Amino acid sequence: MTTIASQPFQPVIGSLLSTDLYKFSQHQVMLHHMATNQAEYRLVCRNTPQYPLAELAAEVDKQLDALCKLRFTEDELAYLGNLRYLKSDYIDFLRLFQFQRRFITVSTNDGTLRIVAKGPQVHVMGFEIYVLSIVNELYFRRLASEQGGEAAFLAEARKRLAAKISLLRGYQSANPAAAGGISGLNPFEFFDFGARRHFSGAWQEEVVDTLAREVPQFFKGTSNVYLAKKFKLTPIGTMAHEYLQSFQALPGVQLKYFQKKALETWVQEYRGDLGTALTDVVGMDAFLADFDLFFAKLFDGLRHDSGDPVVWGEKALAHYAKLKLNANTKRLVFSDGLDLPTALSLHAHFAGRVQTGFGIGTNLTNDTGLMPLNIVMKLVSCNGQPTAKLSDSPGKTMCEDETFLAYLRQVFNMPD
Repeated sequence: MTTIASQPFQPVIGSLLSTDLYKFSQHQVMLHHMATNQAEYRLVCRNTPQYPLAELAAEVDKQLDALCKLRFTEDELAYLGNLRYLKSDYIDFLRLFQFQRRFITVSTNDGTLRIVAKGPQVHVMGFEIYVLSIVNELYFRRLASEQGGEAAFLAEARKRLAAKISLLRGYQSANPAAAGGISGLNPFEFFDFGARRHFSGAWQEEVVDTLAREVPQFFKGTSNVYLAKKFKLTPIGTMAHEYLQSFQALPGVQLKYFQKKALETWVQEYRGDLGTALTDVVGMDAFLADFDLFFAKLFDGLRHDSGDPVVWGEKALAHYAKLKLNANTKRLVFSDGLDLPTALSLHAHFAGRVQTGFGIGTNLTNDTGLMPLNIVMKLVSCNGQPTAKLSDSPGKTMCEDETFLAYLRQVFNMPD
């Protein structure tokens, strides 16, 4: 049997643009407002792979060596510089930027693959999406080769993608407003959020290209900046959990005020751009307690990433109503493990009352018949202190320090 190690080296990451937009938007804020942060990120696998990920360690090491040789090209920097919310001094920083290999380590422990990025946060936070892409692609290269090769799985993936396109066209026929056909109703719009868990970079590219050609009335962009540039699509994204979590350990910020400080800093940086706030770092209820009229007016909308999406959406609408704000001027973005039928169902439920958007990841870029990996690379500490995510889905709670987790629950009046 031919193993990955015996095959010619194929870099997974060919461009530093091959990452999610929110890595750039968060990076700029951190460079401007917390450049001295020290942080640690770790890889976590939430499900059981079909073979131990530790067997990929040597190849992951080679891929990280290659990643750390990459630099942004002038053409890539020009593209980023044309995004009005990215500032010239940040682009100048990226012109000098290069990942430092000494800040990321790969090891194994009883079949577990351990990847740790540790150092100045502005130098290590960017590893996340590249690491997840590398591990996924290496894993599926080998898994597919052991089961007859990629061709059969890509054929199945294309069949499933065609079915998704057919479903969208059927939804439009049954609901003309879904494509903006009826004034006063909000259209169905979705985006590719699949870089971190794709079957391969080439397959993600084919998915994005196909959707942009076949259903442009629905498909409105991708979080993958490289693909947004290549296909002249809108790059999609604002903030992720690591951004808000970093404020849990920021000097001078009381823990009970960390969300407010994070939101205030975002507003100061972007002045109305990138106005979608993530709600589930300490749960929706605690978020809404901090999301007062000031923030509700300044932010364009909210992003769902855990818990029951209907319950979450109804809480958001009730909050806007309580603040006497017209929810039809706001947007709810759903992004928690979505597939298209779920997204269409949520659109049918909410579209008459609020603008919606749907970020679909794994179900677009890794729907091949093979079981996807559920891997994340999360911030576990900042400035020598633990950080935590108290998700609305219990399985997504992330913290390695039970004492801090208990304290966080106490501060935000959350049950154990």
